[in-house]
Amino acid sequence: MQQYFIKGEAVSNLVIEDQDTIKHMFQVMRLATGDQVVLVFEDGIKRLARVVDEKEYRFEVIEELPDQVELPVDVTIACGFPKGDKLEFLAQKATELGASQLWAFPADWSVVKWDGKKIAKKIEKLQKIALGAAEQSKRNRVPDVHLFTSKSDFLAAFDQFDSILIAYEESAKAGERAILLEALSNLASGEKLLFIFGPEGGLSPDEIVQFETKGGRKVGLGPRIMRAETAPLYALSAVSFALEMRH
Repeated sequence: MQQYFIKGEAVSNLVIEDQDTIKHMFQVMRLATGDQVVLVFEDGIKRLARVVDEKEYRFEVIEELPDQVELPVDVTIACGFPKGDKLEFLAQKATELGASQLWAFPADWSVVKWDGKKIAKKIEKLQKIALGAAEQSKRNRVPDVHLFTSKSDFLAAFDQFDSILIAYEESAKAGERAILLEALSNLASGEKLLFIFGPEGGLSPDEIVQFETKGGRKVGLGPRIMRAETAPLYALSAVSFALEMRH
């Protein structure tokens, strides 16, 4: 069944006003009066709804649904600005795997340099990708996307997290394999986890020191060295396995 995210509080009768949503519902998917869909309001609760007037884009909410597919912890994926369209790829795949937020920051070894105007356009594009992926994967929430203009702003946001893990290539090369499992095993439901990844060139020694000073812990992600766009997906899969599949 089709699922759509609706801005605002849940109401029993509503008229869809967002033009992109209207286009997808009634032109692409050809919804008609009497058809049923799942609507997800900002409270994250899924509700079964029926089209009562396809010309006025009017819906009636029938009932709440118990379906809850969010990870038991909030995972924020933070990456150094990567090249090409890797953030677009990550926005889609990290959403499917349950990330609550996708962040990116200007890492010391990031090749690309984005100004405020470029960042604003990038965020808009990434948010649309995350919305589509959240609908496809039947999420209860759409991940937030934020691109930091400075490293200092990124570091200032660390205080909101219960745990901070730094994916570090040198830890993997050294054969370190225990910290990730330990950290995930100690997470409690509802906690907030920040998982940091470098760009193509990795994280600089200075960045490692900065992140550790703010409470971060270096972790290896197994014996193989992964690309910048692959490592976050491995991490999210590990979180899901540790907290969902093993219980």
